[in-house]
Amino acid sequence: MKILYTNFHSGDGGGHTTYLASLARALSPRHQLFMAAPANSRVIRVMRSEGIAEPVEIAFSSGLATLGQQWADLRRLRALIEHHQIDIVHANGARDHRVAMEAVAGLRRRPKLVFTKHNSKSANTFGNALRARWGTDRVIAVSAHTRQMLLDSPYRRCPIDVIRNGVDLGRFAPADPGESAALRARWTTDSEAMVLVSNAGTDNHKGWIDLVRAIATLPEPLRGKLHVAIAGRTPDPNAVAEVAQLGLTQQVHFAGLLEDIRPFVASGDAGFVLSYDVETISFACREMMAMAKPVLVSDYAGLPENIEPGQNGWIVPVRNVAAIAAQVGALYEQRAELPRLGAAARQHALQHFGLDTFSALTEASYAAVLDGR
Repeated sequence: MKILYTNFHSGDGGGHTTYLASLARALSPRHQLFMAAPANSRVIRVMRSEGIAEPVEIAFSSGLATLGQQWADLRRLRALIEHHQIDIVHANGARDHRVAMEAVAGLRRRPKLVFTKHNSKSANTFGNALRARWGTDRVIAVSAHTRQMLLDSPYRRCPIDVIRNGVDLGRFAPADPGESAALRARWTTDSEAMVLVSNAGTDNHKGWIDLVRAIATLPEPLRGKLHVAIAGRTPDPNAVAEVAQLGLTQQVHFAGLLEDIRPFVASGDAGFVLSYDVETISFACREMMAMAKPVLVSDYAGLPENIEPGQNGWIVPVRNVAAIAAQVGALYEQRAELPRLGAAARQHALQHFGLDTFSALTEASYAAVLDGR
């Protein structure tokens, strides 16, 4: 197959980059791949440096001020599709999905259009209705929750496959305990402390501030034994100011954007993803579990689909600070059990989160749409 991936994200790209890079690594030995994305996107850098897909620099811009650029990009994408006789165009966001739909309009040999729904934003809009009718042959939902959202939208007319995100279980593997202890010392040298980490990002909707607020309600000396470390871009200054107001600046650590998050994840005793918006199933959650970290998640979107409560993680009501505080207190009391729960998280990942399953199911979805099934 000749497969063209599209992604409108500039910069880091978050989970979209992880998703596309994972697929490209798995499928490039068997298929010819192309990646259309903005020139400054991390996904373009990854494709170029690893040689797993031919990079195609498309801005996917919007607005009247960029109409000239949009027209040039549309023509370039259409020419590429025609020249290489692309079989599948796999879109990953509203903006690139729209451009892909426009690029293939009227082609004598039209490729099949596959769309992955990566977030929990409503699909009941006029733009989605147009794309569902004219620009989608098959849809991939990354969680059962996402599938239900799509069934309640114009995409119900399309075949929908549930294909949960997979992670590289060889790359995301448990660290040596001695190495983890050395990395943990970056946040605290207190052997009785508990470090909660998240590589889900610092955006407000990731819910990390709710965890900080919860810790602030706990009594001393427990409150002083809890540390939070978050990887991602520079956080909202207002949220950072609130951390200071709560008196937790010395216990909340921002690691910044990391090219390799594995040492960061290894530095924690447990993970957390407490999203309340724009979430599906979370690569970050699955990566932490694969690295033998039990994870605390909110009951939002597809996050609970990762967890067996009490066995390899915990589920709390979304944005419920009191419930989060109670659960964190309970985790501290059972902190000696965290390595055992982490081992169960790793085993769960081995059974359910494998990259081979993820890529094989995606490949089967492509075959099905090409066969008209």
